[in-house]
Amino acid sequence: MKTETRHFADKCLEQFLKVANDRGIENKISTIGTDSAANMLAAMRALPYEYIACNAHILQRSITICLDSSGVAGVLAKCLKTVGHFKQSPASTTELNQQQVALGKKSEQLMQDVPTRWNSTLAMVSRLLRNREAVQAMLDQQNNHRLVIPTEAEWGKLQRLEVLLEPCRYATELLSGEAYVSCSVVLPAFRHLDRVMDITDDDPAYVVKFKNAFQSDLAARRADANKTWFRGATAPDPRFKDLKCLPRGKREQVWTSLENMLQAAEPRRAATLQPSTEDDEPAQKKRRSSLLLGSDSDSEEGGMESGELRCYRAEPSISIDDCPLQWWYAHSGAYEQLPVLACKYPASPATSVPCERLFSLAGHIVQKKKKGS
Repeated sequence: MKTETRHFADKCLEQFLKVANDRGIENKISTIGTDSAANMLAAMRALPYEYIACNAHILQRSITICLDSSGVAGVLAKCLKTVGHFKQSPASTTELNQQQVALGKKSEQLMQDVPTRWNSTLAMVSRLLRNREAVQAMLDQQNNHRLVIPTEAEWGKLQRLEVLLEPCRYATELLSGEAYVSCSVVLPAFRHLDRVMDITDDDPAYVVKFKNAFQSDLAARRADANKTWFRGATAPDPRFKDLKCLPRGKREQVWTSLENMLQAAEPRRAATLQPSTEDDEPAQKKRRSSLLLGSDSDSEEGGMESGELRCYRAEPSISIDDCPLQWWYAHSGAYEQLPVLACKYPASPATSVPCERLFSLAGHIVQKKKKGS
């Protein structure tokens, strides 16, 4: 939205309503998603629509806070200086590439951690760990450098940090997809993160500190999340309809809520459902399947739902790799009202990332680029 005034909440609200009215979509909007900026939060919550905060922004902010407070800042600073040494010296980079080839490894550049680039800390750590031998061999040949590279114990700390951050990267990329349903994945994804962040007896002190900080900070940031909408999106998804991502006591509440919606809704045709045929960059199937296992207990089917909801609950769950819209398209003849909810709730994106991608692309299109001399 183009605006020539400062982005105060009331101005953002006014501009959004103007655009929605000009385009005639004010009655077609169900949810609004933004990042976590205070002005956007205040503006969007004043609108008569359901609000969904960007789950990717929330997750990445928690990661940043935990990295700063869990005792790994020192070793990450060493990594930054090491990477910077090669970034600033083409000659050193060339020597590093030669060492990589000599060791039978892929010739690749080191990655730099950028505060505004999601998952760049993990990228830096992973690339350094993969090229540890080449980096050390190359620096051993340079007697004039003043770098303080990580110690043996710190390399071990980086390996554990890589294991901690990898599920966060996976969840961020999964929630940020555009070519598949993402809203129904929010609760399973965060339940998966809760499970992998459980403290074990083998965890050293800094890992325990990171996990405790992560769980506490993420829970605080998600305290105001629109859980009602997410539950309404998860239940109609045949991949997650067992609701294992929820405590057992809350599962029947979701089905009761859906039953009330069905009773209040008028029958609609489901023939307008169109399956998604595109594939986003596929996440690893093994990690995807772990979302189905994020349960506090085995699912139970209870309650006395009638008609469509009872039939749907009796259907077998589908694979995490299957498209729920394709499933509903194939089964639309057996249901009259439920496909409407199955289309409405999961249709909302889980993050504002798709919009930001479009914003960045538009900037590249209209921005003047300097020509090389």
